[in-house]
Amino acid sequence: QVQLVESGGGSVQSGGSLRLSCAASGDIYKRYCMGWFRQAPGKEREGVATIYTHGTTSYADSVKGRFTISQDNAKNTLYLQMNSLKPEDTAIYYCAADSRAYSYSGGFCTLGPLSFAYWGQGTQVTVSS
Repeated sequence: QVQLVESGGGSVQSGGSLRLSCAASGDIYKRYCMGWFRQAPGKEREGVATIYTHGTTSYADSVKGRFTISQDNAKNTLYLQMNSLKPEDTAIYYCAADSRAYSYSGGFCTLGPLSFAYWGQGTQVTVSS
C-alpha cells in the first residue's frame, strides 16, 4: 500500500506564494507517478501537475508558468511550489500516486484523477483578492 500526507496549505493574498509538501511511504513500485490535484467547491477534481520518477513533468494549462512540481526521492517527498496565486486557485489540494498513471506513448504521467488510486487527505489553499 501507499500512504500520502500533505502539508503546507493555508491562506494567502492574491499574488502570493505557498509551497505544498507530500510525505510518501509504502510500496515504492506503486509511486512512479505522483501528482497534485485540486477540488474547488461545486467542481470536479482536476489535475494540477504530475511528475514521473525520472523527472518528466506535466502541468495543467491554468498553472503553467506559476506552479512547479518537484520531488526529493531521498526524502520520499513531493512538492508543489505555487507562485502568483489567484483567487481561482482556491481549493483543497490533494497529493496522489499510482504507477499505472504513466502513459508509455506520451512519456509522461497523466493529469486524469481517475488514473490514480492512492490519495492523501488533502490540504486547503485559500487565495483572497
